[in-house]
Amino acid sequence: MKNKSLETWSPWILLVLTILLWEVLCRAFNVSEFVFPSPWRIAQQTVEYRDVIAGHAWRTYWVTMVGFGIAIVVGVLLGFIIGSSRLAYAAVYPLMTAFNALPKAAFVPILVVWFGIGIGPAILTAFLISFFPIMVNIATGLATLEPELEDVLRVLGAKRWDVLIKIGLPRSMPYFYGSLKVAITLAFVGTTVSEMTASNEGIGYLLISAGSAMQMGLAFSGLVVVGAMALAMYELFSAIEKRTTGWAHRGSQGE
Repeated sequence: MKNKSLETWSPWILLVLTILLWEVLCRAFNVSEFVFPSPWRIAQQTVEYRDVIAGHAWRTYWVTMVGFGIAIVVGVLLGFIIGSSRLAYAAVYPLMTAFNALPKAAFVPILVVWFGIGIGPAILTAFLISFFPIMVNIATGLATLEPELEDVLRVLGAKRWDVLIKIGLPRSMPYFYGSLKVAITLAFVGTTVSEMTASNEGIGYLLISAGSAMQMGLAFSGLVVVGAMALAMYELFSAIEKRTTGWAHRGSQGE
């Protein structure tokens, strides 16, 4: 029980120690707030500009969730197609891997030309950067079904579709939730990057504006808010995963 409690609180303990060390170093070396603000200064500006930050944060949040929702739909569909067919896996997977290697920030100017400045480029950037992990994990979960298991099920009268739906998809759920936890953090990155160059709202825009005005505390506040939103969504998916796929973690829970 002590080990489990320590594991639960260890991230928060590490966070507090990091903040304390950060504050001590800033004070000890008298670091200028225009170069690297202390946690105390960041907290002050977060409170001072809370209404502005909240407005930009809400814009970034809902835009990210729209792009992320599209990524889930497209990622699951593509993953199902790729994972259920060897031909599709061989044909599509290498092309998707090459596409994923392209820097998504490079798409932002193109998206601005197509959709103009606003929510369009931000939603699509969040989608482009986050759908790949979902697709790969669903495809992997389906493509790695044991041949022996498939043979037994077919002997019992199951068709290929039955195997995929009743065995493949449930077996892919741990992979799916793992991909969601990775993809949601990437989605926030995509939205923020797009807002830095193609928007007049959102945390990305706030970062550029604060940096131009030498309000580094405010800029760091924006970064903290984005990190907090991503962490909250990560923990939400972790909680859902534990409730719905506990069977997949029985071995590790007993350690």
